[in-house]
Amino acid sequence: MPSHRDESETAFLRAYDPSAHPPFAVTVDVVLLTVREGVLSVLLVERETHPFRGQLALPGGFVQADEDLDAAAVHRLEQETGVRRSVAHVEQLGAFGDPGRDPRMRVVSVPYLVFAPDLPAPTAGAGARWVAWVPVRAVEPDRLAFDHAAVLAAGVERARAKLEYSPVATAFCREEFTIGELRRVYEAVWGVPLDPRNFHRKTTGADGFLVPVGRDSIPGPEGGRPAALYQRGDATLLHPAMLRPGAPDTGTAGRRR
Repeated sequence: MPSHRDESETAFLRAYDPSAHPPFAVTVDVVLLTVREGVLSVLLVERETHPFRGQLALPGGFVQADEDLDAAAVHRLEQETGVRRSVAHVEQLGAFGDPGRDPRMRVVSVPYLVFAPDLPAPTAGAGARWVAWVPVRAVEPDRLAFDHAAVLAAGVERARAKLEYSPVATAFCREEFTIGELRRVYEAVWGVPLDPRNFHRKTTGADGFLVPVGRDSIPGPEGGRPAALYQRGDATLLHPAMLRPGAPDTGTAGRRR
């Protein structure tokens, strides 16, 4: 930020009265999504304190005066869930500022959307008596505190849309994965079955989406044929896009936001 200030700006800031505006707080909330046993799941906590004590909520908390928003989100993610930033995809989802969303005072929430591979059961942190992975389809909106039902819905829709035009689906996978494992991510997030051959053709045909590792997977305990392993390529947008079944065709991936 520029440090130079002229005399008029310095005088203005010296006379400025922040109390002329109503005070309000800022929080960060984390929509942490993963695929567990083929099911899209979200991490929820049971609140230990008022307001909404005993109700389910997304992990989160207040942003401190000297804290950057991104840093606050990562701090809450690691403190309340035990999930490390290094294994997750993190992006800002938006802002929610309905005046009545928090009964304590005016609070604006800046939620973050996080994707991560299948993760172990987390441990509850400060302010939470219980934390667990919950299938998104099993979440009861009326049981969520604040406006977290709307925040979760926005996060899930963002995830579904991003799978169409970006390679973010690979953030749900390990570093090396098979086409079948990637397809199961799409099926879990979109909630629809996909034709294996058609999916293979589309993913391997998208420029820079996947890079072959050059070896096959090791068969699991139930046997089965080995499958080729892939890694995420360097593409930032998918061309052609991976459109959801039934989704409108916008023509190009670049038109989506």
